[in-house]
Amino acid sequence: MNASAVAFRPLYLVLGDEELLVQRAVQAVVDIARRADPGTEVRRLRATDLAPGELAELVSPSLFADGRVIVLEAAHEAGKDTAEAILGYVRAPADGIVLVAEHAGGNRGKTLAEGLRAAGAAVTECPRITRFEDRAAFVRDEVRRAGSRISPDAVPILLDAVGSDLRELAAAAAQLATDTAGVVDEAAVRRYHRGRAEVSGFTVAEKAISGDRSGALEALRWATALGVAPVLVADALADAVRTVARISASGRGDPYQVASQLGMPPWKVKKAMGQSRGWDADGLAEALQLVAAVNADVKGVAADAEYALERTVLALCAARHR
Repeated sequence: MNASAVAFRPLYLVLGDEELLVQRAVQAVVDIARRADPGTEVRRLRATDLAPGELAELVSPSLFADGRVIVLEAAHEAGKDTAEAILGYVRAPADGIVLVAEHAGGNRGKTLAEGLRAAGAAVTECPRITRFEDRAAFVRDEVRRAGSRISPDAVPILLDAVGSDLRELAAAAAQLATDTAGVVDEAAVRRYHRGRAEVSGFTVAEKAISGDRSGALEALRWATALGVAPVLVADALADAVRTVARISASGRGDPYQVASQLGMPPWKVKKAMGQSRGWDADGLAEALQLVAAVNADVKGVAADAEYALERTVLALCAARHR
């Protein structure tokens, strides 16, 4: 069920771990409940913090019959007793009470998720968005949601400029839709994102994976000066290395056939095929270790994230030319 098309029910299951989508799905339920009863109270708590017997108190009718939305976070982490208490309640939910269970999906807490489904909970799927095509679709939807549309050539430019963080993509899409009359095109994206559209984490990664040592360092320094977050550069490096590794393992087949097999856009496959020249199995193995290490470095392991990125860029270029 789409979060924008939620109907009023006493039970909701928000399934998945894409934080922004989960937040929106929960807010959609709260908005519906408050349209029905502006005085609706919202209570949030983690399943692991729910003490025995506390659920009964939370779902007991209010003295003044006020509505209540109970948001149960990380429901997949609920212990056996808590899960049984929840499933016992949902068989006969109380009037005026709306229970929203946030569940990450997967096998952990699967019995609880299945029990909520069986009890008739409205389900909103919020899976993590990792594929390029899915992020591109998200951008198009966000621009449409803001009352505009975006041209096909502008989508990859925006993704390169902003990165993969959904919150940043949503904010950028809304801003462009608001500030651009008509269609959001490539020129609009470049105009509003200036240097970040030309020098992003993906620019650094493209030069590093191609062995352009001086170009990669220059792009990295520009990205740093322009305020590109180190974690976005690290993510771009990891994506480039993993892509080349996958392409190298698939052989030199038809780009469109390889794209179909790997679930990647053809343009990305063609680019990676060119970048894979000069890489051997040992070099790629070292590169994968390098990007894994820098991912941890930029998230707090290293004292200086920018130095860690520079060191990794140099090491990647060296690994390619071994």
